[in-house]
Amino acid sequence: MDIVCLDMEGVLVPEIWIAFAEKSGIPELKRTTRDEPDYDKLMRWRLGILRERGLGLKEIQDVIDQIDPLPGAKDFLDKLRARTQAIVLSDTFTQFAMPLMKKLGYPTLFCNELVVGADGMIEDFKMRVENSKLSTVKALQSIGFNTIALGDSFNDLGMIQAGKVGFLFRSTEQIKKDYPHIPAYEEYDELYAAIEAALQ
Repeated sequence: MDIVCLDMEGVLVPEIWIAFAEKSGIPELKRTTRDEPDYDKLMRWRLGILRERGLGLKEIQDVIDQIDPLPGAKDFLDKLRARTQAIVLSDTFTQFAMPLMKKLGYPTLFCNELVVGADGMIEDFKMRVENSKLSTVKALQSIGFNTIALGDSFNDLGMIQAGKVGFLFRSTEQIKKDYPHIPAYEEYDELYAAIEAALQ
């Protein structure tokens, strides 16, 4: 039994924090897991900036409502889900992801939760499990699944390298250079063909 585990931001939808950085005029919030491998450090830094600026969940959700999936992403995902089981594994949060999941036809999503105060300010975040992507892949393997994983960032590398086969999709030149053994693709058709070959 095969199952595909795929990242969300950068693979299916634009990076939420980059979109919010552009809309809010706070360029430092463009920093993502492509730049900072330590997700806990990255999120605590982001929350500090939001507190300083008095920005809460609503302001971020207003931007997310205007984000559409990447061109071709829904068709790719629909085709993939018609062929095999697929789970979107993301380090984002339910409060951010659900509007985007609606636009993608509600695929299965495993992500995390924000802790939001009565005033709408984001106070903290709860990770589902440590190293959630790799931990999930290992758990799926422990119940008989062969995993095929794909993503674009540092926090995807564990799950990409742990399974039957893994791919980089629209990753950075630095990550592709540092991990030349991982096949890298830029277009959904190429990626789907590689997944199809791995499923044989």
